This record gives sequence, C-alpha cells and structure tokens, in this order.
Amino acid sequence: MTTNEQAPHQTVAGSGPVLLDVVGHVAHIQLNRPQAANGLDNDLLKALHEVLMTVHGDPQVRAVLLSGKGANFCAGGDVHLFASKGEALPDYLRQATSYLYVVMSALIHLNAPVVAAVQGFAAGGGGMGLVCASDFVVAAASSKYLAGATRVGMAPDAGLSVTLPALVGMRKAMEMLMTNPTVTAQEALAMGLVTRVVADAALLDEAMTLAQELARQAPQAMVATKRLLWSGLGLGVDAAMPEESRTVAALSATADVREGLAAVIERRAPKFTGR
Repeated sequence: MTTNEQAPHQTVAGSGPVLLDVVGHVAHIQLNRPQAANGLDNDLLKALHEVLMTVHGDPQVRAVLLSGKGANFCAGGDVHLFASKGEALPDYLRQATSYLYVVMSALIHLNAPVVAAVQGFAAGGGGMGLVCASDFVVAAASSKYLAGATRVGMAPDAGLSVTLPALVGMRKAMEMLMTNPTVTAQEALAMGLVTRVVADAALLDEAMTLAQELARQAPQAMVATKRLLWSGLGLGVDAAMPEESRTVAALSATADVREGLAAVIERRAPKFTGR
C-alpha cells in the first residue's frame, strides 16, 4: 500500500484562495479562505475552476480529495460580501453563479472520483453544492449541513435543485430547501447525503485513505463507472444550473433579499414583505 510519506508529493498551488497538492495519484484541493469560513467569492471560484482544470489535464491524477481549511468546509456564498453590494448585487451574482455553474459541472464531469472531507458547516448553495457534486463524502462527526437559500429570500443554485433530490429524495429535499433545518452528520448519513461519518480528528486521514483506495483501482473502469452513474443526472444538472443562475440573480434584486442578508448578519429573524 502506498502511504502519503512514500508517495511523490508535488505542491502545485501553495498560496491563494485554493491550494493544490498532488500526492502520488491523489490531488488534494483545499479551499483557503478560513477567515470567511471558505465562503465562495468570485476570486475563490475562479481559482477553484483553474485548479480543477489543472487536475483534469493531469493523467497521473486518479482521485481527488476536496477539503476546506479552518473550522468549516464551506459556508456557501459570502453573505457579508453580498450585503455590501447593495443594489449592484444582481450584477455580481450573475457572474458568481456562472462561475459556480462551471465549477460544479467540472466536478461532476471530472474523470477522477472526488472525495469531499467535510468539517464544521457545509452550507448554502456553495457548501451544499460541493457536497452534492462530489462522488464520495466523508463527514466529521460534528459536521452540519444547511441549505439556507430561502431564508435570505433566494433560491437554490449550484445544481442543488437536481442533485439534492436525487441523493435524499424529493420530500426530504423540499424540507431541506424550504424550511432550512440544520442537519447533523448522522442525519445526513441516514438520508444518503454523505457516504460515511468518522471521528473529527480522523477526518483528513480517513478521506485520504479512501481517495488512495480509489486511486489504486483500474483507472479506466473508475472513469467509465463515474460517467455512467452521473450521465442521466448530469445532463439534468447541466440543464438546471443556468436557470438556477437566472432565478438567483433576479431574486437578488428584491428588497426581501437585502432584508434576509441583513437578518443573517445581525442574527435576527427576517421580516419579509414580498417585494
């Protein structure tokens, strides 16, 4: 068995909002905005897409480990940044959701299987989208999952309108997307949102072990199996994401979204008016 210590180690991107290390046949991608709970802004999304394209073009990579630096995997969109945009938010989100679309599509269509290692919160379209677009999800026992879009007056994006119902079923997806419960790791495992739950301290080791196990399998068989499993659903995701992007950009021009963002930042209940 190849261990991390024995495998060749190459740091491809050692700084910036997304880091990339290639250890043997495993590419380790890390979101690197821990001060913002790895919230997705345009710089991070652009960097993540560039890293995914680097991995996609490397024939030595047979599996991908996706993780987030700091206490949280990914808190979704950066609500403080969104709130700061004011009436220019729709213009910003048209660009952001387009980047989000290409990132999620790249994960789904990547030849190598993707293992997400989730600690803290996976929230919003970004965090939940990355979870649902990954092929395997190793969850820390204390991790939590929250859709969150409708609580700020927005709608799901990142392909969640297709991937979440496919993973957990239509009724549970309706509940998660419309009532925004905070879902525990064990609840996520029971509903099929994550693959396995491990002790917090063992998260990265367990996720890397799974990625290494996948990397040792027959590469062409892994590529073909992933393609077959995603093919029908993947077409649905690709079709849904542009409509999600249009919907989110349109909703972001409403007063309810500005109120919803302010309520989240101020930690109070929102007062929606339907405008």
